[in-house]
Amino acid sequence: MEYTHKPVLLRECLEALEIRPDGTYLDGTLGRAGHSSEILSRLGPGGRLIGLDRDDAAIKAARERLRADEDDRVTLVHANFQDLGAVLAELGRPAVDGMLFDLGVSSPQLDDAERGFSYQKDAPLDMRMDRREGLTARDIVNEWSYEELRHILYDYGEERYAPAIARAIVKKRAESPIETTLELSDLIRAAMPPAARREKQHPAKRSFQAIRIAVNRELEALSPMLEAAVEGLRPGGRLAVITFHSLEDRIVKTTFRDLTQGCTCPPSFPVCVCGNKPKIRLVSRRPIVAGDEELNENARARSAKLRVAEKL
Repeated sequence: MEYTHKPVLLRECLEALEIRPDGTYLDGTLGRAGHSSEILSRLGPGGRLIGLDRDDAAIKAARERLRADEDDRVTLVHANFQDLGAVLAELGRPAVDGMLFDLGVSSPQLDDAERGFSYQKDAPLDMRMDRREGLTARDIVNEWSYEELRHILYDYGEERYAPAIARAIVKKRAESPIETTLELSDLIRAAMPPAARREKQHPAKRSFQAIRIAVNRELEALSPMLEAAVEGLRPGGRLAVITFHSLEDRIVKTTFRDLTQGCTCPPSFPVCVCGNKPKIRLVSRRPIVAGDEELNENARARSAKLRVAEKL
């Protein structure tokens, strides 16, 4: 299957990473290698690109696009970014010059109906980014309690109608299991008041986002991954992270803030006893967002925020 995919905030990411021809750079969310192909084009014979993705389909597509089998500058690894430290150790690369993470679901995953990410295409309820994992969207929808469903819909999807949707799911599955994406999408729509159904955004968008986050445990791994990424950077190395919704951005912002802080002793202490020192500096205080030209060309960029930090 052919996919079209525009990498978000591409120019801004390349500028943020300050790519050196002889440097080593890691793309921790490889996807279809939109960002990676541009990083690779800026590397010389002594440069190195490491690409990680938990989706085997992404690894296969990126291998072809980057001609990885023919280019000894490229190493692709089928792994979750939460295993970043172990991957670098196994590759014998304890420190790199820059890392990029483009979080969330990729456009090709949405386009591939059988993956079960889309609320507009019928498919079995799956939503796994890594199909080696056991938990699926079907498991969550049919087995998690009302309280668990309400919690993820409200907290992960910021869905104000979470209680009504969770009740509708529990009621329907008591009659028969909910099996497909369109079955769930129609159920969510029916559970919402008429005014909500008329909103520009699809009624099921927030709920599908919430279930996808729960299936893939996206938020749980984020802060530890960022800390591991900073550990895996050389001094002066850059870390660039793109988020697409407020929960992700809040975690990145908070983790970066904590890593910029030094002493955490109470102000009443006459001398520092914790020994903590700042690990990074923020390259920009505010997140970088897409300009009008990119927004006109790529709707996905509308919610994208780029935060950049440099290791001290």
